[in-house]
Amino acid sequence: MDSPAQRRLKSIQNHILTSISADQSDFQANLTSSSQFVHRQQYSVCLPEKLQTGKWNVYRSARSPMKIVTRFHDHPEIETLHDNFVHAVKTFGDYKYLGTRVQADGMIGDYTWMTYGEAGAAREAIGSALRFHGLQKGACIGLYFINRPEWLIVDHACTAYSYISVPLYDTLGPDAVKFVVNHADVQAIFCVPETLNTLLSFISEIPSVRLIVVVGGVDEHLPSLPLASGVKLRSYTKLFSEGCSSLQPFIPPKPEDVATICYTSGTTGTPKGVVLTHNNLISSVAGFCMAIKFNPADIYISYLPLAHIYERSNQIMSVYYGVAVGFYQGDNLKLLDDLSALRPTVFCSVPRLYNRIYDGIINAVKSSGVLKERLFRAAYNSKKQALMSGRNPSPMWDRLVFNKIKEKLGGRVRFMGSGASPLSPDVMDFLRVCFGCQVLEGYGMTETSCVISSVDQGDNLSGHVGSPNPACEIKLVDVPEMNYTSEDQPHPRGEICVRGPTIFQGYYKAEVQMREVIDDDGWLHTGDIGLWLPGGRLKIIDRKKNIFKLAQGEYIAPEKVENVYTKCRFVSQCFIYGDSFNSSLVAVVAVEPDVLRDWAVSEGIKYDDLGQLCNDPRARAAVLADMDLVGKEAQVTILDNYAL
Repeated sequence: MDSPAQRRLKSIQNHILTSISADQSDFQANLTSSSQFVHRQQYSVCLPEKLQTGKWNVYRSARSPMKIVTRFHDHPEIETLHDNFVHAVKTFGDYKYLGTRVQADGMIGDYTWMTYGEAGAAREAIGSALRFHGLQKGACIGLYFINRPEWLIVDHACTAYSYISVPLYDTLGPDAVKFVVNHADVQAIFCVPETLNTLLSFISEIPSVRLIVVVGGVDEHLPSLPLASGVKLRSYTKLFSEGCSSLQPFIPPKPEDVATICYTSGTTGTPKGVVLTHNNLISSVAGFCMAIKFNPADIYISYLPLAHIYERSNQIMSVYYGVAVGFYQGDNLKLLDDLSALRPTVFCSVPRLYNRIYDGIINAVKSSGVLKERLFRAAYNSKKQALMSGRNPSPMWDRLVFNKIKEKLGGRVRFMGSGASPLSPDVMDFLRVCFGCQVLEGYGMTETSCVISSVDQGDNLSGHVGSPNPACEIKLVDVPEMNYTSEDQPHPRGEICVRGPTIFQGYYKAEVQMREVIDDDGWLHTGDIGLWLPGGRLKIIDRKKNIFKLAQGEYIAPEKVENVYTKCRFVSQCFIYGDSFNSSLVAVVAVEPDVLRDWAVSEGIKYDDLGQLCNDPRARAAVLADMDLVGKEAQVTILDNYAL
């Protein structure tokens, strides 16, 4: 007689085989209609969480329904980030890896490159130098500077010698940086001259720090620290030389060892340290790589903050595939210049930037004249219809219209990724049409080592975040106080919960907070509300915690309203607030300076500075009118005027 486990396995297998068989029948019956096939395609499979309950409510990727992915399919021997980089150095040693335009004298020139082999030697020198200065396995190393090649070299050194990287970033503010350094007992900090000044302002208040390394600093220009501080100050160049003179053998980590502690800003209180192991990160990226394939000919531009899990995950995947990584020069306002010089094939960003690209193109089209606007609309509609129906669009439209748009990102982008917040369906479709490449939206969080779900290649339906990462499983839990249940029709709804090897180990020194988000069965409760679309695709529709009740008893999800108004061309950021003592909402709006200035020029308005322009009644009226127009389209109405 079969054991209970065997009976459960057979039941699941029969269910999956039945689903696959049904999908194949649907496909054969609709060969002439690819759009119908897309809607009937099975992107994930539904399994029972507990066989005895008879409730089939757990979703896994159709790519790996019977096994949660923990390793790369082609290289299961890669168990840690160190293994991943060793594999890259061995396989892609002579290929370009890290590129920068910033020259030694600080001037901007052409991209110069370091190969994977050279980066491997550099990480050995930096790691050896840290050993030389007495840092032992498991020590926390802080990284306090923006994206540049040295950031990844230091990170690789940490993985090779079993150190724990702790990213620090300015947006948290000096007090938060000081808190993180003390909370994580950081022993060494890599910084740049600008962030060095911040560290020195509270050097006496971070007693765990023994070594500060200044990237881009010159030893002769570094300040001298009191001997009583116990802190050694070195330039990156000198530390590199010290390491080359005393090379140490690697101290490879184990999969279960902590790789990094990522502090998230949260919404209240002090930052929380998300503890992620090598196994967490490798599992997440290995699962994601089942859907995305890059190669050593690809070039990726790195400008998203490396302190965030989104960019860290992108870098791990780039190493696995041997991708060349070119860094921006450090100024977001000059990103387009960097894109033109680098001409990347892979471009990942966030909705805020994609919205700006969308607005910029639309505004340019509207101001180009009637004939050009009509040509754009005809090209856009024709190409969109072809893409949505699975046909190849006419190359004529690219030659006439879209190649000029593609040049904005360098002209060679073949893959665009979006994450961190929801991307509106119209912007998603717009990117697919204008750039003629795969555009993928993902959903994730730091606590899940980045990717929870992502849109599958070939899925042309917008407005959702795809199927589960093969490295995890997802279920929806009822939220009765918000009237969301798994029995809802036509789509099950509830709080998104995630389980698998990608789930973090806990919040550093905060076990109580960890128990608030992970239940006894190992499910991480994200706080996001989702529903399942046909085919097993996840759609984010609400936020569990971020709601409040107005005086009239109406529940408001402010993020929904914020997402509406951030589509306004004048709006850079929008914050919505309300409480149960008032019947209406308050919006705090930050304008997009360049758009507002361009509008002022077109209207012939004179002003001395942006503050004066924001106070001009004509500017306020223009922003209000545009917000009202966008709001009406989304059935949101502005009742009162406001100040910018």
